[in-house]
Amino acid sequence: MQWRALLLGLVLLRLGLHGVLWLVFGLGPSMGFYQRFPLGFGFPRLRGPDDPAPPAAGPGAPSGPSWLQSPVLGAAAARRGAPRRPGRGVCGPAHWGYVLGGRGRGRDEYEKRYSGAFPPQLRAQMRDLARGMFAFGYDNYMAHAFPQDELNPIHCRGRGPDRGDPSNLNINDVLGNYSLTLVDALDTLAIMGNSSEFQKAVKLVISTVSFDKDSTVQVFEATIRVLGSLLSAHRIITDSKQPFGDMTIKDYDNELLHMAHDLAVRLLPAFENTKTGIPYPRVNLKTGVPPDSNNETCTAGAGSLLVEFGILSRLLGDSTFEWVARRAVKALWNLRSNDTGLLGNVVNIQTGHWVGKQSGLGAGLDSFYEYLLKSYILFGEKEDLEMFNAAYQSIQNYLRRGREACNEGEGDPPLYVNVNMFSGQLMNTWIDSLQAFFPGLQVLIGDVEDAICLHAFYYAIWKRYGALPERYNWQLQAPDVLFYPLRPELVESTYLLYQATKNPFYLHVGMDILQSLEKYTKVKCGYATLHHVIDKSKEDRMESFFLSETCKYLYLLFDEENPVHKSGTRYMFTTEGHIVSVDKHLRESPWKDFFPEEGRHNQEGKSVHRPKSHELKVINSSSNCNRVPDERRYSLPLKSVYMRQIDQMVGLI
Repeated sequence: MQWRALLLGLVLLRLGLHGVLWLVFGLGPSMGFYQRFPLGFGFPRLRGPDDPAPPAAGPGAPSGPSWLQSPVLGAAAARRGAPRRPGRGVCGPAHWGYVLGGRGRGRDEYEKRYSGAFPPQLRAQMRDLARGMFAFGYDNYMAHAFPQDELNPIHCRGRGPDRGDPSNLNINDVLGNYSLTLVDALDTLAIMGNSSEFQKAVKLVISTVSFDKDSTVQVFEATIRVLGSLLSAHRIITDSKQPFGDMTIKDYDNELLHMAHDLAVRLLPAFENTKTGIPYPRVNLKTGVPPDSNNETCTAGAGSLLVEFGILSRLLGDSTFEWVARRAVKALWNLRSNDTGLLGNVVNIQTGHWVGKQSGLGAGLDSFYEYLLKSYILFGEKEDLEMFNAAYQSIQNYLRRGREACNEGEGDPPLYVNVNMFSGQLMNTWIDSLQAFFPGLQVLIGDVEDAICLHAFYYAIWKRYGALPERYNWQLQAPDVLFYPLRPELVESTYLLYQATKNPFYLHVGMDILQSLEKYTKVKCGYATLHHVIDKSKEDRMESFFLSETCKYLYLLFDEENPVHKSGTRYMFTTEGHIVSVDKHLRESPWKDFFPEEGRHNQEGKSVHRPKSHELKVINSSSNCNRVPDERRYSLPLKSVYMRQIDQMVGLI
């Protein structure tokens, strides 16, 4: 009996020591007791934003980042309510600020760098740097490339269509032998107040640019870059208020509007002879649709024509252009999945069959969503808002992953992933740089908190590489496609978030972007595409959107006194960054009653469930509100603990 009592005493002693170690240090020897006696003592292990969530119960439970896991339907509705508080066993931001370096007091390095006021002198310096960046690119284009379409900034010469290789779509889809860079930059000259150069450029366009060319171009690119710019410049010239200074042209007789009409007529054959009403992707400006034309097109390319075509129709009083563009949008909308409400990214224009079933926010779909909302803002057609609301709800339900609230709670930061349009299941683990436009779109509908988080993720990638790789694999924390062609999407979202919040954090972001562009992309005669964001090797190309968008948004970010912000006129930017005033004249459509009410049923004639339109607070993208002065003390738009978390998740720290 004594040996049994001794053994029992030793066991009890070891259990007691084990309990003390557990309580004091969260440690303890593993003796197999964990499985037999899951003693929690009321103190579950603490975890925070950087720790993985506990594995799901049962076989086949998902592991890894929450972005890999399918969302729980209904979470989107919860996100519209109050932010979720940290749950039991989860430390809040104050704790993690201490653990990760904040020490619970004072300001950490993020706050020190980003939360202070942005001095007026520094803002003026950055504004002038952005203006100088535009001038350097524009002047070199005019000196070395005009009248060709683009500037090769390394070798200081021009570039036009690749006549020797018609299959070189990367070049030929965009370059139509119509002085693309000059046309695309017109309204940037006006916004920067350069009336003399604007007037000179308009006269050059009128006298030298013709669309009667044997050039096969992409309908989408010709529409957003050329048609949109002509319409924007025309409205600037004819604006009776002249907010940007005297931009009038002596003896101007609506020539730019006539040129826009001529180009649009040459694009119309793309809408003919398609069984679905979805246009062909390309046309020859002289002969129409090529005989060997591809029957497959991307959703964004076919469904992002309504803003420019609608403006043209309403200025001319001719419904043709808006009608064909709206028919294409409705045809695509009717092909969405009845289960998820999502659209794919590539469709056959004759059969309506989805060739590409990926649904995301980047290439192939981005501007489709953008133009549903912006068409409503411009034209006031209720069905455009209804489609956008339904699409946005589906995006929230199936594409959004991560924690429910941007600035509260635990888990991975919100991210929008690529999924199968029919099942909502994850298709890959990359995002592309075009998706960086989405925070700006969220600003326009008032979903600013979500915009703040998504923008922070893209900015973290920028900080790591000094540019945005075309594709970034968030699971591998590395680029999948390494080039950066001077894209504007992150700058656009930065500008719109600053207009919505007036937080100087975004001025610091803009300064980082501006300085990176100067450091890594400036060459002898302009700014060059980065071929490789890591080694910073370059390609000899400066795309026209660098002047029409990237430089424009950077300039407006720092030019607080610009008429865009102060004139009292409400403005909106097209997907190519062309400025359009939002006024009642564009909401007048005498042919409205002639548009058929399509889109209420699917192809089988069955009624399609449509979520009720929730009222979205559409914010003027050029907010004229008076804000607090820079001298006040600002906090970060995203808590530093979450900013650090995002930096860790992209491998920055």
